[in-house]
Amino acid sequence: MKLFNSVTIQLEQIIFPIIYVIIGFIVYKLLKKLVNKLMLNNTKMKKQHQQRANTIRIVILNVIKYSVVVIIILAILANFGVNVKSIVAGLGITTAILGLAFQDLAKDLIAGISIITENQFEVGDIVEYDGFMGEVVFLGLKTTRIKDYRGAVKIIANHKLDTIINYSLNNYLAIIDLRISYSENPDKVTRALEEIKQELKGKIPNATGEIQVWGLDDFEDSNMRYRVVVETKSQEHYEAQRILRSEFKKRLDERNIKVTCQQIEVTHGK
Repeated sequence: MKLFNSVTIQLEQIIFPIIYVIIGFIVYKLLKKLVNKLMLNNTKMKKQHQQRANTIRIVILNVIKYSVVVIIILAILANFGVNVKSIVAGLGITTAILGLAFQDLAKDLIAGISIITENQFEVGDIVEYDGFMGEVVFLGLKTTRIKDYRGAVKIIANHKLDTIINYSLNNYLAIIDLRISYSENPDKVTRALEEIKQELKGKIPNATGEIQVWGLDDFEDSNMRYRVVVETKSQEHYEAQRILRSEFKKRLDERNIKVTCQQIEVTHGK
């Protein structure tokens, strides 16, 4: 009888660990399939959004994998009669020690997950951090890389990105000021600007709205200032402003309306 019980216990110690491993493998595969289906099933998703979703997917799968491995190991140890509670308590102390030693790394990982899940910025966005402005070329769980227009790349730990300006969240407003001589009739100038606005309709690249003539904006020392605006895609306002200045100047010249610049008048006393 004792021999039978001994054999039974030995078989249990061999079979149960195998069963635990098989169950853990099946659970991980099912959860992995579910996560992949939920996060990689949208074919219409933009490339940047796909990258963010893929990063989140990898994080989730890693958490699931290591959780399953730890649970299986603890179950196997418990099957061999090991006091699992003391191990869990010891892991808690060890985790606390490691947490203190690698607290900056932990902060980076938490900040990286927060940036990705909250959609604070994405790869391709134009951002500014500590006076450095450029395009986000890499967004990881630990660091973010920003490249400026000269090609310089700034690598920043994610936990330091507490104050960052994102210029890509909203459209921009291209603004030009036209300085017209006081000798011109204001009504004539306004009519001309409205005509030019219609002529340029649909001809401004990356414009997301219609050109707006805000009209006479201010009286300056040597001219009248008229303001013209148009909404554009993010970071595309510079090109729009150059085109607007060129086209409005050319077409105002054709109408014999004098566009001036600010002048300083200097007089000499006798």
